[in-house]
Amino acid sequence: MARRNHEPTGPCSAGDVLAVHLQDRATDFLRSLRLHREAGPAGGGAASADAAARLRRSARRISGTLHTFRPMLDREWSDALRPELAWLSGTLAREHAYGDRLERLLAALTRLSGTPVPVPVRGGAPVRGGVPAPVRGGVQVPVGGGGRVPVPPAPQVPATVPAAAAAAVPGQGQGQGQGSGGRAGSVEPAGALALGAAKAGALLERQLNLARTRAHSAALQALGSARFHAVADSVALLASEVPLAGAAAGPPSGLGPLAAEAGARLLDAVGALPLLRAGHPYNAEALAHGLTADPAPQPQDAPWHQVRLLLRLHRYADEVLRSVPDAVPDGAGEGARLLSAGHALDRHRDASEAAAAASAAARTPRITPATAYALGVLHADQRHEVEAARYAFQRVWVREEARV
Repeated sequence: MARRNHEPTGPCSAGDVLAVHLQDRATDFLRSLRLHREAGPAGGGAASADAAARLRRSARRISGTLHTFRPMLDREWSDALRPELAWLSGTLAREHAYGDRLERLLAALTRLSGTPVPVPVRGGAPVRGGVPAPVRGGVQVPVGGGGRVPVPPAPQVPATVPAAAAAAVPGQGQGQGQGSGGRAGSVEPAGALALGAAKAGALLERQLNLARTRAHSAALQALGSARFHAVADSVALLASEVPLAGAAAGPPSGLGPLAAEAGARLLDAVGALPLLRAGHPYNAEALAHGLTADPAPQPQDAPWHQVRLLLRLHRYADEVLRSVPDAVPDGAGEGARLLSAGHALDRHRDASEAAAAASAAARTPRITPATAYALGVLHADQRHEVEAARYAFQRVWVREEARV
């Protein structure tokens, strides 16, 4: 076992460098856990969300380090802890992801329709029957006994929509399945999109709030489970000692080849991407499967998501190498390049999942044509965001490679 020692008195080994890094990350994990408990996870406030984000980041960094430098660690111990940390990070991330996805989609509806679609207040919505009450213009609107989310009231209908179209808003005398009936022809195109955007926003808010509430309950259940306590105990032990393998007794330079393998896997994955096509703006590659009837996620997104994960592992390995004496793994320009590329891939992931959420909402039975049309426009808009993120990644990656 390697004891924590930030100020070694003699020549340090690869195991010493790795142990100090893992112990620092374990300390961050335990500190974030304490802040999360003090903030009260059930409250859903900003302090609790920030502590949960810190907890996820620490868990990801420990898991990534265990993955990259596995030959330096006790294999049985690392193979047992790594998937548990991935489970914890994924469980805590779902609630945040659903909330961000809803805000993203409602903001896009507002931008596309020109009509404000209220964004729900994060963390403060009361729960009724397992579904947070939607927020309309800052006012909490309870969900009825049937579980249907009320649509925006009549004053929110834009002035460009005729009174006949305003009367067609659900809750104003028309059913969800009937829509505007025979009066649909009198609505101007912009008004129809605004009317459909209001209904689409209510539908997305209902579905994603329900998913967010379930994710919140799952996170609370996970944090109180014996499985989580076992993970926390393992990380607490990691903060004091790290189980190392015999290979860790070598010099710190032995960490370099393992980090280089992580970089090589990233380069291979990037090489398999269609970067040449992504280098042309508005090439519609992200819309290639937009009209398919297959409800499965876009198959072309998977390689980009894999590159995002490999890029994260490469960055975590670079953080370990920065603590190696007399070693400079990457220059400042390379670090900025990786950070910019990571931001582009994060945008890609967010837009891809938002488009999938809009597509799933469009498959809801008995929605009006105006609602389906707004959701279709929203789906296409998010797929264009996917394309823009690919273009941004290509510009960062290829431009910096050309400078080398």
